[in-house]
Amino acid sequence: MAFVDPVGATIRRVWHINPDSVEPLPYGLQTTAWLVSAGGERYVAKRARADDRAQVQAGLAAAEHLRVQGVDVGTPVRTADGALCADTDDGVLALLRAVPGRPLDGADHLDQQWWGDHLGRVHRKGNGFTHPGVTPWHWLRPDADHLEVEPWLRPAVAEAVAAMTKLCVTDRLTYGVLHGDPMPRAFVMNVETGRTGLLEWGAAASGPLVYDVAAAVLYAGGVPAAADLLEAYAATAPVSREELDAALPVLLRFRWAVQADWHARAVDAGGAAAHHQDGLRRAQEALAG
Repeated sequence: MAFVDPVGATIRRVWHINPDSVEPLPYGLQTTAWLVSAGGERYVAKRARADDRAQVQAGLAAAEHLRVQGVDVGTPVRTADGALCADTDDGVLALLRAVPGRPLDGADHLDQQWWGDHLGRVHRKGNGFTHPGVTPWHWLRPDADHLEVEPWLRPAVAEAVAAMTKLCVTDRLTYGVLHGDPMPRAFVMNVETGRTGLLEWGAAASGPLVYDVAAAVLYAGGVPAAADLLEAYAATAPVSREELDAALPVLLRFRWAVQADWHARAVDAGGAAAHHQDGLRRAQEALAG
């Protein structure tokens, strides 16, 4: 009998694929994701907000572009009627072919090298990609109502946004299509082929490529802990080491503000789970430094 849950039922109805199992994947900022097994094949299912539909479609198209460029990346499985994704009651659902391999460990020095190298290749190979759904990257609003959940939030977010805006105005940064949330578990190493792959692309946006690096550095535990990641990225990316060193501190702080905003939005909506409270505490400590 086919596995049935809300995600599995949608996959069976829209893609005509019968899941054997659907397992939640770790938290991401932009999407909720599951690892899907069906008939010996593995897929990644992603759900995003309905408002992000155009960006999600752009990200799926970016994955197809990168695959053509020779990058190992999870590409979308078209629905039974040929669409890139499906509208559901909970938002937008996409299904991607899983890239074989084990997830990378952000604390491992060798894995960091593969992580940084592949992120750099993704940025370089993504050069020239265009899509109407690729929107400007900066959406953080210091005047947002949900920043009232903690007294320190609004001033800290406003300061990070102001510093980022100044950097983008005064410095010549390298822009491209951003992944948005390049956590280590989004990358895999195929031990049989020695090739690194990217499981999925996020909701695509156009912005300074160092923002993706800042997000990766945050997952790695900060700049000192991410030395191998940064060295490998600089060797393959279209971003100079000088730009990387100059822009990273400001964009890392901005990324912490993005984290704080995301957790605050969830808390304001009633999601006061330990995960979001802990996230706010970590962001507060980072933004206070």
